[in-house]
Amino acid sequence: MKTVKVVAAVICDDMNVKNKIFATARGYGDLKGGWEFPGGKVELGETPQEALKREIMEELDTKILVGELINTIEYDYPTFHLSMDCFWAEVQEGDLKLKEAQEAKWLTKEELDSVAWLPADVTLIDQIREQM
Repeated sequence: MKTVKVVAAVICDDMNVKNKIFATARGYGDLKGGWEFPGGKVELGETPQEALKREIMEELDTKILVGELINTIEYDYPTFHLSMDCFWAEVQEGDLKLKEAQEAKWLTKEELDSVAWLPADVTLIDQIREQM
């Protein structure tokens, strides 16, 4: 099975306090409409942090500050294995404009279960809740 290496940003309102996190609904592909943390594939020669900054600029037209690694999620989808490094992040510059996602929400700790997370992303929710 093919392994796809990706990064995801758990963008919070403040990395020290973490009152809210930013989630997006996929706007394309087989998993369209599923909620996830924004990010994308790591390109050859990039560090995960560099890939994350590039992906967020491409997808959300926003410059982010990348914080600490929350976890690396390993998840088997039917056609590929996903290896996803998930980092805390904070908006540095920009307004989080949706260029690829169909919808987005800021979620409080209590609202984390209010969206239909994609299977790999949902495995991270309890850990995020504990750190908020």
